[in-house]
Amino acid sequence: MPSDTAGSWMPVALSADLPPATVIPAWTSAGSIALWRSQSGRVSASSDRCPHRGMRLSHGFVRGEALSCIYHGWSYSPAGGCVRIPAHPDLVPPETIRVAVQRVEESDGIVWVSVGEPAILPPRLDRFAPIRSLTLDAGIAAIEAAAEGKLDADGLIHVAECPWVRLLPAAQIACTLIHVLVEQDRNVADRITASRIAEALRRRAEKRQKDAA
Repeated sequence: MPSDTAGSWMPVALSADLPPATVIPAWTSAGSIALWRSQSGRVSASSDRCPHRGMRLSHGFVRGEALSCIYHGWSYSPAGGCVRIPAHPDLVPPETIRVAVQRVEESDGIVWVSVGEPAILPPRLDRFAPIRSLTLDAGIAAIEAAAEGKLDADGLIHVAECPWVRLLPAAQIACTLIHVLVEQDRNVADRITASRIAEALRRRAEKRQKDAA
């Protein structure tokens, strides 16, 4: 992904997959995260473990501007600090109770999470519209071979059979998450075609990965 010596950005989700007041699991090379959007629309990325009992925060819930653990309801702000402990409603939680957070940028329908401290913003991809995400049991090299295209400077893979389609990959543990993008002026039929092409490409890439193992 576009990066510098201080850090990098990972495209972890599409904006459309994270409506207000929801939380979903996601992953960066720094580990698992709980990706959530507050009621007002702010996106945050928190460590996926509640410091109280270690429950995954991605199994929790969002109320207002806080992410709450499903186990005992401890709630955390976008900055990571604990803001509420239901068993002790009159207690102001100490500042030492907090979850780690990562920087988030949302643009052009894509949610990016930082690994480290990137000095630059994620690339602008406003010429394209994201339509869906897929998880492939294949690495970047196998995906490039299946697409007959290479990663460009913006981290996009060109698809040779359909030049108005791009793939935006993010390496995961033993798999790759790809976001499928099409040029902005493409109609509904084209978007359906792009989705089908991505499905076929997934099968080719996974076969290549399996054959190479």
